[in-house]
Amino acid sequence: MPERTVHVLLVEDDEVDVMNVQRAFRRHQIRNPLYVAHNGLDALAMLRGVASPEAAIPKHRRVVLLDINMPKMNGLEFLHELRQDESLCSTPVVVLTTSDADQDRLEAYRLNVAGYILKPVAFATFAEVMASLNHYWAICEIP
Repeated sequence: MPERTVHVLLVEDDEVDVMNVQRAFRRHQIRNPLYVAHNGLDALAMLRGVASPEAAIPKHRRVVLLDINMPKMNGLEFLHELRQDESLCSTPVVVLTTSDADQDRLEAYRLNVAGYILKPVAFATFAEVMASLNHYWAICEIP
């Protein structure tokens, strides 16, 4: 049902992790469109609609999957900027990272993330995490 489509923006600089998300989407037949930004600056441009036309993300039913450790603008810097932007501040964000640092987790939750998930090492577990997130998005009322 197309009205339940969620536009997923993956903000991730590691190409292997990008491929793992794509593989997990295929494995679990997740049909939500997946967009990729390799740092926070590119992600903001895509969300604001100032990126190239092929990178444009519809302005409704969007979710961000965010890594913390990235070049140019890391995940926490991205979150600060996102939450200060009146047109983007309500965008749901789930952190998907290898950072187990308490200060990263606390700061992310202070910036109203919907969840903080450590990337599983095993692909099968990683794919299950993606499937669980997909089920969650299917039942959530996302603006």
